[in-house]
Amino acid sequence: MTGTEVRAMKDEEIKITLGKHRQELLDIRTKQVTDTVSDTSKPGKLRKDIARMLSEQHARAMKAKK
Repeated sequence: MTGTEVRAMKDEEIKITLGKHRQELLDIRTKQVTDTVSDTSKPGKLRKDIARMLSEQHARAMKAKK
């Protein structure tokens, strides 16, 4: 997911996707403990996507305050 894709999303879509990504990250962390993760780069990608969505949420909140 790129920044452009995140900016194109509506507020509700970001909120839902953010929840899904956080749950998926938790699941992957749990699977890493049992060594059943095939794609070890997935947690890093999810963290970056989560950060992009949180940044966009914050930017929209600051813009709404003005």
